[in-house]
Amino acid sequence: MKFVYINSKFVPEDQASVSVFDHGFLYGDGVFEGIRAYDGRVFRLREHVKRLYDSAKAIMLCIPMTQEEMAGIILETLRKNNLRDAYIRPIVTRGKGDLGLDPNKCNLATVICIAMEWGAMYGDLYEKGLTAITVAVRRNPPDSLPPNTKSLNYLNNIMAKIEANVKGGNEAIILDSTGKLSEGSGDNIFVVKDGKIFTPFTLNNLKGITREAVFDLARTRSYEIYERDMGLFDLYTADEVFVTGTAAEIGPVTKVDGRVIGTGKPGPITRDLMAGFRELTRTTGTPIF
Repeated sequence: MKFVYINSKFVPEDQASVSVFDHGFLYGDGVFEGIRAYDGRVFRLREHVKRLYDSAKAIMLCIPMTQEEMAGIILETLRKNNLRDAYIRPIVTRGKGDLGLDPNKCNLATVICIAMEWGAMYGDLYEKGLTAITVAVRRNPPDSLPPNTKSLNYLNNIMAKIEANVKGGNEAIILDSTGKLSEGSGDNIFVVKDGKIFTPFTLNNLKGITREAVFDLARTRSYEIYERDMGLFDLYTADEVFVTGTAAEIGPVTKVDGRVIGTGKPGPITRDLMAGFRELTRTTGTPIF
């Protein structure tokens, strides 16, 4: 039996519920994180919890506990379910209100934590490579709903994923309103050209925890890595392309909009970073037990 944490209690999965008047349910008014545990350790737990609280602050949502207490809830959820390798989803909603939009009608946030077993998101495509499709859906502009706010309102990402599914892609690549590369439906994008690694600035995409891990890995391996604005030309003419995310980890992309990337197989820098990331996730992190 799986257990879910909801507002200070652990309840069986089939009994986990929120009010139909919860603003997270009604309006996507809330924030969340995606976190991974590997071999009994939670990868970059502190960074994920901090990002959760930053997202909450951005939408003026008060989380009724400290960051240390939230980290403890995450660890206890894993223990309660006896999980060593897992995907963890802490969620904080505005809480129960009425059918109106006014967040002042919500007196107390709803805090949820879900943990489940999780394997390789893309299966054998880590060896073969992903096919990516650039989509017509544009990323929310930072002056509207900043992409760095990891909110429950993920319809922008879902619309992109729908379009990629319809067009036969494993992943969507989203541009911003000016035509610059933004991100995937659930991951950051990296381009390798002439031995150097490039990724978009985080104004128009999420400040990914795995993205930051790639920066660390690149530097320890003496790769030059830069943030810069990029467009479709940079994508189509890249030697290697890969995406990063908590769920996706590091996923090689070998075809974009029908263009073969590099040799059509995961490139050497991508493979090296993937190996480094596997080692990093299995040797660092916060112990669960």
